[in-house]
Amino acid sequence: MSSRDWKVQPHGPLERIADNLWRVQGKVPFFPLQRVMMIARMRDGRLVVHGAIALDDAGMKAVEALGEPAVLLVPSGFHRIDAPRWAARYPAMRVYCPAGARGRVEDVVRVDGTYEDFAGDDTVRADHVDGIADREGVVRVASSDGATLVFNDILFNMPHPPGLGGLFTRAIGSSGGPRVSRTARVGLLHDARMLAMRFVALAATPELVRVVPGHHETIAGRHGEPGEALRAVAMTL
Repeated sequence: MSSRDWKVQPHGPLERIADNLWRVQGKVPFFPLQRVMMIARMRDGRLVVHGAIALDDAGMKAVEALGEPAVLLVPSGFHRIDAPRWAARYPAMRVYCPAGARGRVEDVVRVDGTYEDFAGDDTVRADHVDGIADREGVVRVASSDGATLVFNDILFNMPHPPGLGGLFTRAIGSSGGPRVSRTARVGLLHDARMLAMRFVALAATPELVRVVPGHHETIAGRHGEPGEALRAVAMTL
């Protein structure tokens, strides 16, 4: 892959979230949104990349210092911008996506299987989310400090931004705290009751310490905040 093909958008640093979990936040081209990439390390040292973002040279070297990028999880048919770049850069990576998104993902990158085919291990696993026709999923990561749930567009936690961007995000119901955005309700939601029940079940995840949406802020805390947030969002469905 040439440097011309590796297109880097503005992004933040690689942040260590837990002993085996890292996060990068980057700009979404043409939208007032910040996207989130999560990287989890399995027990054998291999890396699982969720929501890939093309990083600058220093960022990619920092990723490679963590372990071998071995699994690429493309979280939906819309979060696929940099998936082809990562797959080309690391040809041995296995690429997985939600079953309901496979057609759109395969339009831009090879797919080795769906979330059911990703074996993972006792520290990293991927499942579909009920109520949205298997178009997205949730990734569970077990770390020394507790459990993390990684979502995509079905869960937002975005503050109201200033200016015209804020007017736009308010109009589409995306900003203002944990929620299922109006866009997700129209474009993803298939059965609101099933999704609500799934959120409630996930809220009871043992030792849940953080919930990571696909955009913007992590919901974290040892006093039940992540679970409370999921239950609160379920009540709005």
